[in-house]
Formats: sequence, structure tokens, C-alpha cells
Amino acid sequence: MGARVTRVFRNFNLESRATREISKEKPTSAPRHPVARPGPLPDDPEIQEEIRRKDDKLLALLKEVYVDSIDPPVQVKDKGGSIPSKQQEYRLTKLGHLRDLDIPSIPKGRISVVEVLTLLNNHKLSPQTWTTEKIAKEYNIDLKEVTSLLEFFIPFAVEIFPPKDRKALKPS
Repeated sequence: MGARVTRVFRNFNLESRATREISKEKPTSAPRHPVARPGPLPDDPEIQEEIRRKDDKLLALLKEVYVDSIDPPVQVKDKGGSIPSKQQEYRLTKLGHLRDLDIPSIPKGRISVVEVLTLLNNHKLSPQTWTTEKIAKEYNIDLKEVTSLLEFFIPFAVEIFPPKDRKALKPS
């Protein structure tokens, strides 16, 4: 209830107040302080001659200076991956059942979750045909990464154990 009352007072005569603020003249800015600017060089011939004259002592000192510099190799810092330091090669994915939602291409050396689950399932069902070498070649992954993937990444396996305190029903 209170919000309605405050809204009425807030929006009262809003258009006329807005036009009044817009129609006001903009305030003038403060005057700038005078700055002493150096003017153009005078056309005095003595000054022009001083500028063009060569100093033999300074030239001799300058000829003795020898600078030898080598640039360090350029290192690109990659923060957040916004600018890739090298061009990545992409490969087409083995599309899953989601088709439109699946990622169409992945950088080489990487693998999607759908592909991980399918290769783990294939290796579990037939380890003789889906060896680590074949998986590494098929998905463009290092052999070391494939072996660690097969060793440590275990997909869900549901096993139902019968309760120990109850007797199992025998089929009749």
C-alpha cells in the first residue's frame, strides 16, 4: 500500500519536471588559466647558426661509443586463453545421441565427455579390439593419457547385492 502512495508522489508531474530540467541552459565552464607557450624560434641568424654548427668535441665522443644489443626472445603470456599462443588443430567429434547439442569439433589432444563414456564402454565390452593404442589413434590423444584414463576414470557400474539378513526367494 505504501509503495503505491510513494509512486504517485514520485511520478507526479514527471513530464513537466523533465522538460524543465532539459530546457535549462547548461552551466558555463570555468575560464582557463593563461599558459605561457613558447613561440616559434626567432629568425635571428646567430641562433640559426648555433643550431646548425657542429661541435667537434661532441662528435669525437660520439664516434667512440659502440652499442651492441641483442633482443631477448619474445614470450607471449597467455592469461585466460583469450589469445592463443599457437594455432590449435581441431578434429571432428564422434557425435553422440544428442546431435544438435553435441560439440562438432574439439582441439586435438582433448576429448568430450560423450566420447570418454563411449570409449570406456567399448574398452570394457571388448578390450582386445579397443586397445589403448587404437583408442589413442582414434581420438588423437597421447598414449600416456589414454592409459591413465582407462586406469583411473571408472564409469558408474550398478551392482545390487542381496541383503544378508533375509533369505533369498527361491523360484518355484
